[in-house]
Amino acid sequence: MAKEETRPGRSTSPAGSEFFNTLQEMRRDWMARATAEIELSLKLSKKLEAADSVPDAVTAYQEWLNEEMGARAEDARLLMSNGQKFTDATSRYLSSGWRNVGTTT
Repeated sequence: MAKEETRPGRSTSPAGSEFFNTLQEMRRDWMARATAEIELSLKLSKKLEAADSVPDAVTAYQEWLNEEMGARAEDARLLMSNGQKFTDATSRYLSSGWRNVGTTT
């Protein structure tokens, strides 16, 4: 019987591939959120630097807070969504491993 070519850290099974792809998707999502967070902070910094008065600074903080609250709501939604994807992919990956326990190669 020919041996399957494997690379360290990568699975050749469909469930393993799905699991790996799910982790990659989660990583991309969180990197995008981190980038958005940095951009939001930079935007606030620029507005505060340009503020000529206390009311201008307060307005900048209010706008930032509104966007920040929206971002936190998006983070919560993403956390729940990714948590579900991770749970589903893990279940499929582990169950595919259990099906192969009794088989001989």
